[in-house]
Amino acid sequence: MADDPMNVLFLCTGNSARSILGEAILNHDGAGRFRAFSAGSNPTGKVNPWAIHTLETLGYPAQGHRSKSWDEFATEPEFDLIFTVCGNAAEETCPVWPGHPTTAHWGIPDPAAVEGSDAEKAAAFLDAFGMLKRRIDLLLALPVASLERIALRDKLHAIGQEADAQ
Repeated sequence: MADDPMNVLFLCTGNSARSILGEAILNHDGAGRFRAFSAGSNPTGKVNPWAIHTLETLGYPAQGHRSKSWDEFATEPEFDLIFTVCGNAAEETCPVWPGHPTTAHWGIPDPAAVEGSDAEKAAAFLDAFGMLKRRIDLLLALPVASLERIALRDKLHAIGQEADAQ
């Protein structure tokens, strides 16, 4: 049905920070046009507390997120779009997803890898959030439903590259 929201999966190895942020931003800002999920190839089993803190600080829903394996999504829901947000996930052999979703790599530096003061950690998470927010804003501006699959793939890849240049 044309009015159904598009299902989107954000993938990262640990599913503790970047993919969680992407899921939260798109679910909030997508205004019902998208249903976002996140998962990892090797989930840590817990959401990074700085990810929750960042979402709360910026007024995004921070409750209910959990670190989970991509195995949970092996059969459903059927995804329309899948974004890898870390280099490791982009290089891994991903499962074959039902429906052959359009995929793109939107690499984001890992804020969870930042060591140092709380201010440095907070800044790293704010930077990751900002990069994801800019990319998601560009996604939301696309006429996604009316684009041919190849054109959509090309535009989604370009979003990842354009945002890197900013």
